[in-house]
Amino acid sequence: MSESKENVRKPRYAGGPHGLGDPDDYKLRKIEQNVVIPKIVRERAKYEKCVEENKAFGDCCLDTGFFMFYKCRQEVKLLNTCMEKWFINEDFIKECRNQYLEERRQYRLTGLKKNSDGIRMKS
Repeated sequence: MSESKENVRKPRYAGGPHGLGDPDDYKLRKIEQNVVIPKIVRERAKYEKCVEENKAFGDCCLDTGFFMFYKCRQEVKLLNTCMEKWFINEDFIKECRNQYLEERRQYRLTGLKKNSDGIRMKS
């Protein structure tokens, strides 16, 4: 009998101790490069680098309610300006890429995913 296509992985993604890929492979797939890394950059910029701007925007939205899209224009402009600065910062992007590669390496070595609290969980 032949194996179903779902169970067959390309050798590039099937190596390593848990069959999750080679832990020492530092190449990024297109989805990782175009979606995952920018998501990490966005989240880290928003919650680590632009904390004051993000808080000001959030407070404005809570205080304003339905008309927040109109009344919080200045706050959202400041938040977007701050985040834009980090989206073009090559050092920060490289730092986020390295963070992702290390998390992916640990996942491939252990088979445990890291949750939002930084605790490794069985996948």
